[in-house]
Amino acid sequence: MGISVWQLLIVLAIVVLLFGTKRLKSIGSDLGGAIKGFKKAVDDDEQKNQQGDADFTEHQKVDNKNKTASTTTTQSDVKEKS
Repeated sequence: MGISVWQLLIVLAIVVLLFGTKRLKSIGSDLGGAIKGFKKAVDDDEQKNQQGDADFTEHQKVDNKNKTASTTTTQSDVKEKS
């Protein structure tokens, strides 16, 4: 039912005959370079997302401090007016 080792070797031999070893080598190196580039792009994107999350969290902390400060000021203003 599955593919045997002999069938894989026959397919490999046909591919080598069709493309040649030089062409297969260049295809392999091009494919390897593309995979490296893809991995680097994914890693860079993850780092940017982590940095963006950290910046967002920092902005939330600052906003919460500002809201607390303005609420305290508003409550003291209300007490002074009463």
